[in-house]
Amino acid sequence: MSALTSDQKLVRMANQITTFFRSYPDEEAVAGIHKHIVAFWTPKMRRSLEVFGPTAGSGLDPLALKAISETPEGESPVRAGTRDPALQGAGASDAG
Repeated sequence: MSALTSDQKLVRMANQITTFFRSYPDEEAVAGIHKHIVAFWTPKMRRSLEVFGPTAGSGLDPLALKAISETPEGESPVRAGTRDPALQGAGASDAG
């Protein structure tokens, strides 16, 4: 079995993120996937996935493809402090 290329690894990672969001309605899932990738992936990683993901045989999940090719209309189901490292800690406590 051959080793995965860096593009295939990005697809695998994007599909893992998609698996996490799969239980949400599609619009929220797409927003969550998009916001996670924008917040935690480097621009180079995002560009590589945007080029490789839409190709035939890439294996990219359709929700992930939508998340990287469109601006999501929905709101991510993930709290702001979790999806944006700059807001870490914001709203993270239920304490009054």
